[in-house]
Amino acid sequence: MARARSPEKRQALLQSAVREIAESGLGASTASIAKGAGLAEGTMFTYFASKEDLLNELYIELKTETYRRVHLDFPDRSGLRERARHIWTEYLRWAIDKPQERRVSMLLHLYPAISADTKQQVFPERGEISQTLQELSKRGAFKDLPPGFAASAMIAMQEAVMEMVTKKPNQKAKLIEQAFDAFWRMAK
Repeated sequence: MARARSPEKRQALLQSAVREIAESGLGASTASIAKGAGLAEGTMFTYFASKEDLLNELYIELKTETYRRVHLDFPDRSGLRERARHIWTEYLRWAIDKPQERRVSMLLHLYPAISADTKQQVFPERGEISQTLQELSKRGAFKDLPPGFAASAMIAMQEAVMEMVTKKPNQKAKLIEQAFDAFWRMAK
């Protein structure tokens, strides 16, 4: 009879994958991931059929975690500005609190081995985020640009905020607020 799989070991593998990929990139070996979880490499394949399977599962975990964080206390009955500010602020808080997870999430988002099915699986988790970004794309400087441009502009400006926060950590709250105001001016 096959042994039951331990949720703790699965989670340890996913956490080790975050650490290893954040440090070494997507070329991190399955051996180093398993070792970082305190397991034998062969044990990893009890939980994930392949490295690509592990990376697709990790993508789902990280995106779901991010979307849940942003949806927590989401002001869905508020105006567009307040909803956009919530997305802006909560994503930045997550990204600044969890730099390894953010780095790995970004790497995985661009990785060709992340299947369309995997990306489609997490899309419904976006919920109010998607709706808010669609509304933003129809306004101000974004209205004549291709779909998705507002979201890309938000991400680019959030990246700039994160870079500045590493240089000026004592100004984190001010930088987050002032940069959102600059972003919002484009959406007016």
